[in-house]
Amino acid sequence: MPGIIASAVVAAAASFLSEHYGAPVMLFALLLGMAMNFLAVDGPCKAGIEFTARSVLRIGVALLGMRITFDQVASLGWGPVLMVIGIVTATISISVVLARAFGFQSLFGLLTGGATAICGASAAMALSAAMPAHPAKERATLFTVVGVSALSTLAMIAYPMIVQWFGLSDVDAGVFLGGTIHDVAQVVGAGYSISPEAGDTATIVKLMRIAMLLPVIVCAVMIARARGSEDGGERPPLLPVFVVAFVVLAAVNSTGWVPGSIQQLGSDLSRWCLVIAISALGMKTQLRELAKVGFKPILLMVIETVVLAAMVLAILHFS
Repeated sequence: MPGIIASAVVAAAASFLSEHYGAPVMLFALLLGMAMNFLAVDGPCKAGIEFTARSVLRIGVALLGMRITFDQVASLGWGPVLMVIGIVTATISISVVLARAFGFQSLFGLLTGGATAICGASAAMALSAAMPAHPAKERATLFTVVGVSALSTLAMIAYPMIVQWFGLSDVDAGVFLGGTIHDVAQVVGAGYSISPEAGDTATIVKLMRIAMLLPVIVCAVMIARARGSEDGGERPPLLPVFVVAFVVLAAVNSTGWVPGSIQQLGSDLSRWCLVIAISALGMKTQLRELAKVGFKPILLMVIETVVLAAMVLAILHFS
């Protein structure tokens, strides 16, 4: 309980700072958590911090299913659906290839590519939860969250200017913003800064990208199982419980029987669980560990972001 309370207090402080200063809440949670990393050393908080970083994270990912309905996806027709499937698949594939070229494991490319292609920090946390444990996983996850949050904030500022430069219509602007910006909050901020129609379209396209989280997690688990079998290590379950819960909640949410207040509650609970979990992850990490990452991972994530934006612009231009 002490560790859970400490993680929740850091998350509350991060949310307060985010609301008052406009920076991504995940970034604040990470930085504040790292400042409190002495709590994760042997002591009364250690067990609770470990539980929060593992189990509360999975609860938050499962509750992401409350953001998605099949009607939202169908409302834009097959064009954006096929676009989202294509850009997510291409971005992750390119990321894996680049990661190997830069000397990293392919799973790191899957982690950064999934965060870039799907839903930023939330996707990074979800993919990390599905991957097998290894010494560098937490450091890679934290770096990915920091990088994707920073790039998402820059995109929120720069992409509306790109929209005006290319003279995109409100609908096309929404498709571009929803198809390229990493985190949901930044998508909403950028979309509604242009027009209500652009904001609505951007939000729906973003939700379609979030829906791609399930197949990508399943692919990550299958890769982890294959590697576990080859290495003689433990093989994770093909469908972790939190993934099944994600699917069930998305299906229930699509029936139309769930009141809007309950949907909002589920979305808010998901957000809080993820922020609390990343606060705990921050507590488990020391700054000197992140300093060892070097320049190559930063370059990898920048290339992924630029490639994703270029693909969506090309699709809008030629469609």
